[in-house]
Formats: sequence, C-alpha cells, structure tokens
Amino acid sequence: MTPVTSSSLAIADWLARAHPNPREAVAEWANRGVSLLPLGVRFDAVRVPASRIHDAVCGQDPKAVAAALDDWLHGPVVRDLRASSGDYYVLVPPRAEWNGEEQRLGHGSFLLVPRIGNLSMITHWVVPPHHPGNLCSTARLRALLTLADTLRTIEP
Repeated sequence: MTPVTSSSLAIADWLARAHPNPREAVAEWANRGVSLLPLGVRFDAVRVPASRIHDAVCGQDPKAVAAALDDWLHGPVVRDLRASSGDYYVLVPPRAEWNGEEQRLGHGSFLLVPRIGNLSMITHWVVPPHHPGNLCSTARLRALLTLADTLRTIEP
C-alpha cells in the first residue's frame, strides 16, 4: 500500500464528497477498500473495453499501460477486474462533451472507486488522480482511441 500523504488525503476527501454522505465513502474505503460513488456529481466516467486501451498503447503490461495512459490522459483511470473483460473507466468532468462509441456513465450511474493507494483484486487505480479535481480531457481520450482505431486498420 502507498503511504498516506496530505495530497492523497486531499484527493480522497475530494472523491468522498461525490457521495451524498462522504463519511460513508470513507468508511467503505476503510472496511472494503472500495466505495460505490455516484457519477455526475464530481465526475463522470467513460467505460473503455480493455482491448481498445491495449490496442492504443500497443501492449498489456500493467506498468506500460499505466505510463502510457498517464502520458496521454493526464488524469485518473480505474480498472474493474470483476469481469473477465477488465474494462477501464476514464474519469472525466461531469457533462463534458463525449460523442465516442464507448459508453459514458453520468448522473444516475455509480462507479466502484478504490481507496487511494489501495491495491484490490476487484478494482484498482491504473492512474490515480494527481490532485483534487484532476480529471481526464474527453478530447485527449478521443485522440487516444482514434490512435487505436488507426493502428487496428494498419495492422496485418
């Protein structure tokens, strides 16, 4: 587990405030390592199939994927390992423009969000937030997925 810093506490506080009862989110993180947070409050999420992410970054090695996503998106990405597909969830600003084929999850949806610094078999941070309010640009996500499409068409 990553050491707790004032920065990670500030990020956790910012994330917890997405919950109607922030103390409940903190308790869920303490007891389970994850909290079910409503989307559309502090952030939305774009669900991207693992195959699309892996095509875009030309590999599946977790460290290489994390580094590439951090370089491209400059913001937080969660991976859900409960299903064999292992979808990635890119956190974006609420109601930010998105017209990609990937499903955008917002108001009325929930996301299982891991505790900052927690390694979980259920879900984990591929790229944790760098600071409170840090979110990914939908334009940068669109550019990354366009690269995946381009690479797919030129691969033999």
